[in-house]
Amino acid sequence: MPAFRALLADATRQKLTVQMGYMFRYHPAFQLCFKLVREGLLGDVFSIDTAMSKAIGASERHTLSAYRGGSMFELGGHIIDAVVTVLGRPSKVTPFNRSSSPIHDGFADNQLAVLEYPNATVAVRSAVVEIDGGARRQFVVCGTQGTYDIHPLEPAKVRLALNAARGEYQKGYQDIPIPKSGGRYDGDFADLAQVIRGEKAFEFTPEHDLAVEETLLLASGLPLNPEPAS
Repeated sequence: MPAFRALLADATRQKLTVQMGYMFRYHPAFQLCFKLVREGLLGDVFSIDTAMSKAIGASERHTLSAYRGGSMFELGGHIIDAVVTVLGRPSKVTPFNRSSSPIHDGFADNQLAVLEYPNATVAVRSAVVEIDGGARRQFVVCGTQGTYDIHPLEPAKVRLALNAARGEYQKGYQDIPIPKSGGRYDGDFADLAQVIRGEKAFEFTPEHDLAVEETLLLASGLPLNPEPAS
């Protein structure tokens, strides 16, 4: 974290752009979610329920065990980035870390983090012991006027529920068609090109990125300011 904070500060001083590789920032389903939240179509957001899981074998567990923070650290950042886009920095983060595999290697493979906001709560789950976990990845935003449900995330299937008809959307639940995107990071590079050409301001500020990384560490059960190695 100290090195990351220094990197962001140096980039800001030099008026450079830092682009993180979070995979859902430019995903059409998430882009629509962010738009509906910004426009107030869902009302006041009071809950987000999200999961990012998969199943891995002993070899990959061994590789990931070199990094502290378990499954949440490996996968959770992608959906925490989206949570912070919707609600901003949480006021409190409480991690629940478990090692549930019969391998008994101590790797935190089953994790839940609860993020608290003044008027909302968020549950973020990440496990690497979930059979076909990719098919159950989800991002569900509940507001006082509607619910936006992405389930699964890839290929995205979206349902929207509203308390009243608004614009092109009807009252109640409806399926929302999501256009197919190109490569997973095509949108990232296209947006960065516009920023470099001076055609737009970059949407994801250093303050946003710092909030995401600090939230991710707390959700993984890691300290924000680790003691230096002796």
